[in-house]
Amino acid sequence: MRVLGIETSCDETGVALYDSAQGLLGHTLYSQVKLHAEYGGVVPELASRDHVRKLLPLIREVLSQSNTAPADIDGVAYTAGPGLIGALMVGACAGRAMAYAWGVPAIGVHHMEGHLLAPMLEENPPEFPFVALLVSGGHTQLVDVRGLGQYQLLGESLDDAAGEAFDKAAKMLDLDYPGGPRLAALAERGDPLRFTFPRPMTDRPGLDFSFSGLKTFTLTTVQKHALDDGLPDEQTCADIAAAFQEAVVDTLVIKCRRALKQARRKTLVIAGGVSANKLLRQRLEARLAEDGCSVYYPRQEFCTDNGAMIAYAGCLRLQAGQRSDLAIDVRPRWPLTELTGALGAGQGD
Repeated sequence: MRVLGIETSCDETGVALYDSAQGLLGHTLYSQVKLHAEYGGVVPELASRDHVRKLLPLIREVLSQSNTAPADIDGVAYTAGPGLIGALMVGACAGRAMAYAWGVPAIGVHHMEGHLLAPMLEENPPEFPFVALLVSGGHTQLVDVRGLGQYQLLGESLDDAAGEAFDKAAKMLDLDYPGGPRLAALAERGDPLRFTFPRPMTDRPGLDFSFSGLKTFTLTTVQKHALDDGLPDEQTCADIAAAFQEAVVDTLVIKCRRALKQARRKTLVIAGGVSANKLLRQRLEARLAEDGCSVYYPRQEFCTDNGAMIAYAGCLRLQAGQRSDLAIDVRPRWPLTELTGALGAGQGD
């Protein structure tokens, strides 16, 4: 089965073509980072308009690079949620219209299921069951994954997601948007031992996260060492960045080890934008090896939002006999644990 995947949940327009027999045939991605940089964050209306401008040219590009004609496509998958409603509508309307015109089925894909399955696109994919850490700007979740659509939420952030905390800490240090990767780069020049930041909610049982207190601690540290211009000196900023990153990474690693033990799993999958963080990958590999466990993650280009993960997840759903009906149904809020029921009730299980 050959499936066209469309991702437009936020500020990146992703298109890919996946073949169940041949694998990923082509993919392309357009990032709106420059568009939103001057505002310090994503402007939903601008994001939607840019998806409208870029989506069809990107689809043509993927079909061209994969030498594929519309008649060769067996299905269309698009992100149906969660995400920005206007952005979701662009991809859903385009995907559903093309599927109708081509006479093939369409399927609305859960954005986080796409991230969860992204490591399956690699040469050495993980096998079910496993524990997944979904960590991005909008989500921090630990999920026990028994199979496709068989998800049990083990823990999640009670306030800011880890990626959101990175971005907010970056703003405190006056780093440009997107802040998370810039803070990680600054941290490489810092001394992580100069400051001791808290590891929130690791001193109590459970698998939930909270990063709001860490964010406040970061702000207090910045203000305490600020000079006349309102910021600490360059080295102190790097040291704060390093201490902040250490605190987030340690917290995530502690919770992942705890989740694997609780679920009695030996495999961890990490996906989402923050999964690209070098220190997080290094620390997880080292700590899980001590426990006799393994960790899998997607390649760097598939850590952030992309069409390949949507094409792959959509292909699995279509092969399982699921279809979306003609109504355009997107869900800005869509808990992962509701996915199976939602597909069965409203999307033609």
